[in-house]
Amino acid sequence: MADQDCVRATRLAVKKRAAEELQQRVNKKKRVVLSEIQNVLGSQTQDLDENQNKIKPKRNEKKEKSDVKEGNGWEINGDDENIDDPRMCEAYASDIYEYLHNMEMEAKRRPLPDYLEKIQKDVTANMRGVLIDWLVEVGEEYKLRSDTLYLTVSYIDRFLSTNTINRKKLQLLGVSSMLIASKYEEISPPNVEDFVDITDNTYNSKEIVKMEADVLKSLKFEMGNPNVKTFLRRFTRIAQEDYEANLSLQLGFLCCYLAELSLLDYECVKFLPSLVAASVVFLARFTLQPKIHPWNNDLEHSSGYKASDLKECVGIIRDLQMSKRGSGLVAVREKYEQHKFKYVSTLSSPMEVPESFFEDIKDE
Repeated sequence: MADQDCVRATRLAVKKRAAEELQQRVNKKKRVVLSEIQNVLGSQTQDLDENQNKIKPKRNEKKEKSDVKEGNGWEINGDDENIDDPRMCEAYASDIYEYLHNMEMEAKRRPLPDYLEKIQKDVTANMRGVLIDWLVEVGEEYKLRSDTLYLTVSYIDRFLSTNTINRKKLQLLGVSSMLIASKYEEISPPNVEDFVDITDNTYNSKEIVKMEADVLKSLKFEMGNPNVKTFLRRFTRIAQEDYEANLSLQLGFLCCYLAELSLLDYECVKFLPSLVAASVVFLARFTLQPKIHPWNNDLEHSSGYKASDLKECVGIIRDLQMSKRGSGLVAVREKYEQHKFKYVSTLSSPMEVPESFFEDIKDE
């Protein structure tokens, strides 16, 4: 009899919890969605700045007060107290990153650098940028980890490298890729109905699940490839070693901002994630201290890149930072234009990076 009472109590608790979750979902605020991306950017002559207002979701003002876990934790901050943190794997960090560097170069984990020209017939670089800009805001809405965003973009690029799709399905590809990445990275990922809601029912749950299956098959279930954030954690920590606490934190946020900006630009697809991460650190250090050489032997040794290797990538990301590229894509800029991120998106680097900074460093 006691066992039956225990079972009844357990069932009641499960039903109560399910009812609470359902009520929370019903009460969730609807958002303006991307939708009709094929009409927004059907013409290359359209002005992105004008279109941004049509596709940009409303922000949840309550998020402004949320705590920034990545900014105050071991992922960015390079304080001495983290040296003994077992999560940092100090004893074999070099071996881990050598393994990750080899992994990122595997062809099966890399998108084609020119897939828009070779594979796609109805999708443009501008459409890709608008989609990712919108996904940044979706990630903010559901408070997803930045790793989820990077994986999402990786899945999108890899899928588009082997599958031709109509622009009408580009947003469907985006939310389905984010659903997969959320399941991979998040403890409590959004469910299918959440993504139906975020698209204002532009797609139904069956369409999202079908696209999810298509993406997984295209990826051959290789979902855990290293991304820019994977390498940025280590490079940023090394870059912070000669910075004071306040400047160190600002450097961390600035690196994260520049790294997310790089996701928007199709020209960055051709670079390895580790090279983008190294370029981000180079540009962030130059932005904060433009008179000091932004690269050093420690960074060169840990990243495997000389300053000269970074020149092209640094130039592209710097153009993004200065709004010479993607000026109509504002989600990342607005995200990092907040106090909790030290307003790093308002910072700008001097007009030109001295050519001498891209010359190889002599051993000390």
